[in-house]
Amino acid sequence: MITSTENTVARSGPGLFDALSADAISDVAGLRELYEHPGAVAAAKEMDRLTEKTRALVGCASLVFVASTDAAGRCDVTPRGGPAGFVTVLDDRTLVIPDATGNKRLDTLHNVVTTGRVGLLFVIPGRTTTLRANGRACVSARPELLAQLTPVGKPPVSALVVEVDEVYPHCPKALLRSSAWKPDGWLPADAQPSSAEVTLAQLRMPGLTIEAVRQAEEDSLKYRYE
Repeated sequence: MITSTENTVARSGPGLFDALSADAISDVAGLRELYEHPGAVAAAKEMDRLTEKTRALVGCASLVFVASTDAAGRCDVTPRGGPAGFVTVLDDRTLVIPDATGNKRLDTLHNVVTTGRVGLLFVIPGRTTTLRANGRACVSARPELLAQLTPVGKPPVSALVVEVDEVYPHCPKALLRSSAWKPDGWLPADAQPSSAEVTLAQLRMPGLTIEAVRQAEEDSLKYRYE
């Protein structure tokens, strides 16, 4: 197992962001000078609850990105995955996402306990439709609720309960532009640094080797349900 103490990166003086933000757009009126107003369909298809069709989309999704913030407004987005339908729909306002074995940082759960809000983006591999759902959230360890959920690995210790107040099906343009599901548009595997290479650079631990990081990652995946 790889361990590391928290790294503190020194920051001094104004950076690139400060320079670029000096004349940044600062209000909605300024934005609207650059963009047209949304069309009637884009405005009208937002709802405050799930329909039969959006419930079906949630049931088909095997991947959901969860966005949250802490009390200071620092943002976090994390992926959650499982078999299609691993996110349970209790009714037209309530979704439940089971906890899964992970790195135990609990970033999302910490944020939810603090602020009580999340944003969700449901993705169906191979399909270009995505679904956005935002709303109130809490973390529950109620046994009768956990018993209703599709486990992702071992039975969940807790679950993220979301009361949606905004449901919005996105158009497919982003996934089409990215060629996300078209292998002929993918970069070759060696065009990017490997997961182990990225981790090694992040840790900056003297004496740690790429082989040790690779082995740790393999063990983590091999024993991911423990």
